[in-house]
Amino acid sequence: MAVVYMLLVLFSAVFIGGFLLLVMAAINFDLSNSEIPPGVTQPVKLRIVHIILIITAVVGRILENIGICSQVGFVRYMQGRTLGVDPKLFIKDLWFDKVPVRIYQPKIPSAGQRRGVMFFHGGGWVFGSFETHEKLCRCIARESESVVVAVGYRLAPEHKYPAAYEDCLNATIHFMKNAEHYGVDPANVIVCGDSAGGNLAAAVSQTLAGRSDLPRLRAQILIYPGLQALDFNLPSYQQNQGVPLLHREHAAFYVLQYLNGDAANVEEVLKGCHIPIDIKLKYSKWVSPDNIPERFKVRGYKPHVLLDCTAEVFEKVKRFCEPNLCPLLAEDACIQQLPESFILTCEYDVLRDDGLLYKKRLEDNGVQVTWCHLEDGFHGIINSFNNGWLSFPAGKRGLDSVVNFLKSL
Repeated sequence: MAVVYMLLVLFSAVFIGGFLLLVMAAINFDLSNSEIPPGVTQPVKLRIVHIILIITAVVGRILENIGICSQVGFVRYMQGRTLGVDPKLFIKDLWFDKVPVRIYQPKIPSAGQRRGVMFFHGGGWVFGSFETHEKLCRCIARESESVVVAVGYRLAPEHKYPAAYEDCLNATIHFMKNAEHYGVDPANVIVCGDSAGGNLAAAVSQTLAGRSDLPRLRAQILIYPGLQALDFNLPSYQQNQGVPLLHREHAAFYVLQYLNGDAANVEEVLKGCHIPIDIKLKYSKWVSPDNIPERFKVRGYKPHVLLDCTAEVFEKVKRFCEPNLCPLLAEDACIQQLPESFILTCEYDVLRDDGLLYKKRLEDNGVQVTWCHLEDGFHGIINSFNNGWLSFPAGKRGLDSVVNFLKSL
């Protein structure tokens, strides 16, 4: 019995020691590879959140190396959480045209038909689920008294582009055709998404803009969306390249995972030698630092020299020029048909300039835009609106702006 006890003590000591080493390594990695600008409020909280994510990724890698599960699978599992019953909402899991969805319907009686919100979660097309955005969807449904439909689209790298886009599009079309069944006005349907979900919302909105067989979308809500993959050297990518929770290299990594199921060409993408110069020049009227207001360059910006690419590399990433993947590249004729829009950007986010460039394109083409810019915000902050002691006030401000926009429709 004494031997067993000693073995348990030894095992516990080894486990605790290993965990402490892991935590110390994660802290060192964060401090060495991340930068939190002075303008971010509560920087210690942000570092803690980032360190937790690093530890989760490292444990996932260890488990993958010893053959227990994949790193991606472990991270997805750790992100999931079940909240249980909500006294103010009916919540039900359904299928829309073979796509899993979770619908949130307010219990409070409505005088007429409600607005409907199709919600596409973020997570770099690789992560994210109903559970990761459960609090957010519940809050939007309750506070705006809208019917919210969260879409469980297929994830990369198992399912490459255009799988996620097609799932979001098909689920939205199904809902629009059957909106009245859920007490929703078919003429008051909004697409909404954060990060990669913002990309999907923009792509779906563009596709539906020219459809004559469906009601027109009422609006699109794009929360720090990623909208292009031609230039990862815009001012925001340079200024915020090491700011959690989305580093510049990770932004390139995720879009390559979505496109090809691997990130073999991430270095070429970061250097800008993945797209031929003539194509870059063709789209420079839309994707250019010249279209970014000067006040967003004061924290530093060094113009990037145009680099050409090999035919082999371009062959692997040429679909970056498709608007369904990079909505910022859509033609003006499509942009002009888009519905009223809401765009949220964060100052300390590599994707800030994607949102600013799209805002300019929409406004230049006569589309009404409501813009919310979180001066102290960082990528992913909306999900922190109600995260206990790791909540950030800017996340709540951003979510309130989304809810207020919905209530104005």
